[in-house]
Amino acid sequence: MGSAKNTSNASRKARIEEMRRADRARERRGRALMITASAVVVAALGVGGFLLFDKASDGSKDDAKAWPKYKVTEDGEKVWGKLGRTHVTKTVDYPMTPPVGGDHNQVWMNCNGDVYKKAIPEMNAVHSLEHGAVWVTYNDKAKPADLKKLEAKVKATPYSLMSPVKDQKDPVMLTAWAHQRTVSGADDPKVKEFFSTYVQGKQTPEPGAACTNGLAQ
Repeated sequence: MGSAKNTSNASRKARIEEMRRADRARERRGRALMITASAVVVAALGVGGFLLFDKASDGSKDDAKAWPKYKVTEDGEKVWGKLGRTHVTKTVDYPMTPPVGGDHNQVWMNCNGDVYKKAIPEMNAVHSLEHGAVWVTYNDKAKPADLKKLEAKVKATPYSLMSPVKDQKDPVMLTAWAHQRTVSGADDPKVKEFFSTYVQGKQTPEPGAACTNGLAQ
């Protein structure tokens, strides 16, 4: 009888392990499908004249009227009030460049010290901000020496990412959820302060959420 009981226990353990493996496989497939779908949307939006969604329903200028106005601190940092956090498939027309928050894509950009050499999708980057990331952005006027130092800073900092944003008004800008500032360069003391305050800071809507296994360039 003892042998039969041991056999039954072993069989039950084997079934449980098989179910766990199946669950893990389903989770991996689901994540892969989610990331693939997002990549398809991004690629489609990048093709001139071709849109997957009707422009009439993609978060047009009327949405900007509903955005809270920002306040400027004494040292020049812009701070917004409560921002939307809904996962959407329609295109969101953010009223600032780069965006500081708001509704966004369900897939985040990888932000585990990731440095992107090309522009990244705004809606995915906003999701990274929701997870507590700091986003370093720059335009064509940024100095190469500053960019090299900022790249090193980002690569050494989990929950951060860096990418070019051609249309932003200043050479180097730092963005966290509902917070944004311009800095004079990599050696500006405000860079260290911004990272210390906002990487997984109190402003983070989803502290501890992943910055890996998202969308990569």
